[in-house]
Amino acid sequence: MAKQAINKIIDGKLIASQITDEIKKELSLHNNIKPGLALILVGNNPASEIYVKMKEKKCAELGYHSIVNRLSEKITEAELLAHIRSYNNSSKIHGILIQLPLPKHINEMNVLEAVDYRKDVDGFHPINAGRLMIGEKCFTPCTPAGIHELLKRYNVITSGKNAVVIGRSNIVGKPIANILLQKSKGANCTVTVAHSATAGISEFTKKADIIIAAIGKPEFLKANMIKKGVVIIDVGINRVDDPDSKKGYKVVGDVDFNECSKKASLITPVPGGVGPMTIAMLMKNTLDSAMKRIYS
Repeated sequence: MAKQAINKIIDGKLIASQITDEIKKELSLHNNIKPGLALILVGNNPASEIYVKMKEKKCAELGYHSIVNRLSEKITEAELLAHIRSYNNSSKIHGILIQLPLPKHINEMNVLEAVDYRKDVDGFHPINAGRLMIGEKCFTPCTPAGIHELLKRYNVITSGKNAVVIGRSNIVGKPIANILLQKSKGANCTVTVAHSATAGISEFTKKADIIIAAIGKPEFLKANMIKKGVVIIDVGINRVDDPDSKKGYKVVGDVDFNECSKKASLITPVPGGVGPMTIAMLMKNTLDSAMKRIYS
């Protein structure tokens, strides 16, 4: 990587570490508060297991009370909902996270709606999604919240700027679009949401001052699709074959980093960009819940 490109890097690891230190400092001032997080993992999806272990490790580092409930893939929906109700009613649990995806026989929306929205630290409950859209206080999904934090802490000028979000998922695309629309610091953008059915997507990305790439296609965004000076946030995590690697693959984002970094003013790497921020914001949401900052 060229030295010039390094100076353009948005370091998600660094910002996530700063947030972790801020949480530790606040907890030291309120030693009577012990945030509690319940992590529910259904089945044995290898990727989900890795994500849950990372969250469990971060809870231990911060001194949170955490419960990891590993449930059989054959569990019924009614049984899963009963577990959720028990955490809803527990005074020691301030946040509940359902690790997705769920087995096909379980209705995902029924499960997400069963979580008490006041403990929905993942920000997926319809009440939190609706409050986000209208600009009210709520729990914001962790990855979009992390993106927003990166923009703010790197002093990216957003007000009045053209932001293009590539992707329309409920987890990233839609919520970050809603965040950037709000009249708030690190937002107040003119937002375009592009996706797999958008015709002539380059017409939009070439005009963008800020691009959030979350379409799930390896190195989709090319240098000829952007203008000089754009800020790029790459949310993608994709495995592609790499015969030169010991593992036989490498991890890349949704952005052609090597080429786009030459034109971008700021850009996140993959890995080390958005990823660390997701867990940091989950921890922050859980602390906010324990401190009753969102819903009192």
